[in-house]
Amino acid sequence: MAQTYLYLFLAIVSLSYVLGMILDRLNTLHWCNGLPVRLKSIITEEEYQRSISYYKQHGNLSNWEESLSFVIIFFVLIWGGFGWLDSALRHLSTHFLLLPLLFFGTLGLISGVIALPFEIYSTFVIEERFGFNKTTVRTYCMDKLKSLVLSIIIGGGILSLIITIYHYTGNWFWILAWGVVIVFSIFSVMFYSTLIVPLFNKQKPLEEGETRQAIELFAQKTGFKLDNIFVIDGSKRSTKANAYFTGFGKKKRIVLYDTLINNHNANELVAILAHEIGHYKHRHILKGMALSFLETGIVFFLLSRFIDPSTSLAQNICAALGAAQPTFHVGILAFGLLYSPISTLISIFTNVLSRHFEYQADGFAGTHCDPDDLQQALKRLSVDHLSNLNPHPFYVFIHYSHPPLISRLERLESLK
Repeated sequence: MAQTYLYLFLAIVSLSYVLGMILDRLNTLHWCNGLPVRLKSIITEEEYQRSISYYKQHGNLSNWEESLSFVIIFFVLIWGGFGWLDSALRHLSTHFLLLPLLFFGTLGLISGVIALPFEIYSTFVIEERFGFNKTTVRTYCMDKLKSLVLSIIIGGGILSLIITIYHYTGNWFWILAWGVVIVFSIFSVMFYSTLIVPLFNKQKPLEEGETRQAIELFAQKTGFKLDNIFVIDGSKRSTKANAYFTGFGKKKRIVLYDTLINNHNANELVAILAHEIGHYKHRHILKGMALSFLETGIVFFLLSRFIDPSTSLAQNICAALGAAQPTFHVGILAFGLLYSPISTLISIFTNVLSRHFEYQADGFAGTHCDPDDLQQALKRLSVDHLSNLNPHPFYVFIHYSHPPLISRLERLESLK
């Protein structure tokens, strides 16, 4: 039976890789068929070809990384590498808490080392080549170090708590573990900008002037109480622009990248923020969190059934990975592999819902301010970022959390 699960693991990993490559190929061919007529008013042929070149270079790099990861995982599964790692780490410790932390820490370190050359090439070669990169080697190294420390503290802390809960409560651990994740998620939304962001970027209140006055006037007009408008030094790492809304109640704030302010006029900035306020008004953050919490609860419930060492299922799936005995950490890994097709289907559903949310937020912005301003802002962002303006519809359906630019522009046009 363990052999059957091994074949299932190999099939899932292989099918995911092949389908991903086919989908990427379809998207590339669809985009490279020339500049579509309906995009000629948005982008020049020269800009379009430059965006294709940018996409191809990132796509090729991503394909190499995915291929390498696939080969490694495939042969690790065949050779029972995960079970071997579990056995090797048992020479260091068999403690119920330390062993899983060592196991996942080692896998995380190996994964990071594999991804590192691709990240470096993407940042310092491709992004540099197209004029986006502003990250220095020192900033990049400090970012990696800070991210590693945060992963150890936050990720390791949450994992330790979940392992401890499982150790002392058994299969009913899923309810308490679910609660831990919910509390942490809410805490993150509330305090991400005040606790985590300052470790990487400087934030300062948007200074008085035309832009702040226009934003505050719009917020007042739409009944959106806004006291916190901040500017973040995004230009420290990239010329790309962004904005986001976070928090609840008194902790809610809107954050603008300095690059966004530099590249857009006051009316466009108000339209962009109107879109973000639209998400708040339609309660998209709360709805998204509720769905995420529901999925997390289902995952923990199923996981509790998979990792029960007394069941033949847990014994077989752990044996399929080469483990001598069923353990919590190997069981989690096996469950993750088996759950990945379901996770893909769920992500498709959440992407469909997310695109619907984006249309609603655009509708709010287009109704409460001039649709032309948001259209112009979206055009400028997409062209400046060398975004894919002509993605394959099936690729959009599977991967896109935001609608393609042309679809958003057409929806906004209908509001005029």
